[in-house]
Amino acid sequence: MQTPVEFDKVTAILEAATKAPSAGNMQDYRFIVITDKDLIGKIAEHCTEQFWIATAPLLIVVCTDIERTKAHYGLRGERLYATQNAAAATQNMLLTAHNLDLGTCWVGSFDEDYMSDILKIPKHARPQAIIPVGYPDEEPREKEETPIEDMVYSNAYGNKIENMHFVTQEYNKAIEKLIKKTEPIVESGVEKLKQQAQKAYEKARDKISKK
Repeated sequence: MQTPVEFDKVTAILEAATKAPSAGNMQDYRFIVITDKDLIGKIAEHCTEQFWIATAPLLIVVCTDIERTKAHYGLRGERLYATQNAAAATQNMLLTAHNLDLGTCWVGSFDEDYMSDILKIPKHARPQAIIPVGYPDEEPREKEETPIEDMVYSNAYGNKIENMHFVTQEYNKAIEKLIKKTEPIVESGVEKLKQQAQKAYEKARDKISKK
């Protein structure tokens, strides 16, 4: 939706980003706020045909000063920590925007060289993500979620935790899961009881009619 985003909300989103954790508290993330419609349109054209980005009234491009991180942590800092730091800042922005009734999307597929050129990003920095921000004009469909039991392990990779909801003390979910598991068995048992009762009734009725 083209409705402009209020300045105070944009500020709140950016402030949340600056509070994100970073390796060694480097705070190597940097943010480019884009409101120029022509520039937004050009960026959208270089995000692997995600042309819907052009409808956003505002973009925030998340960058990291990779040379600064590399100077402290070497190659691992350049290849991993810088990206992790940007990801933490991005998550903070997404959560804050959602809390302000705004719609966002984490865009990571784009022509990095083009973005660096058009946004004049220096060689020691790198664009990590693009976040379109605006007021949503539709309700997003619910995403499919992997059960927590398939994602959390105990002490070693692959060691599943049975009854995870008991561990998190979400007993109602554990009970719901148990009910769903036993429902077919209960329904089958009820159906058998109905059939047995019907047969008993018919048998008793036949005896009465013969007298």
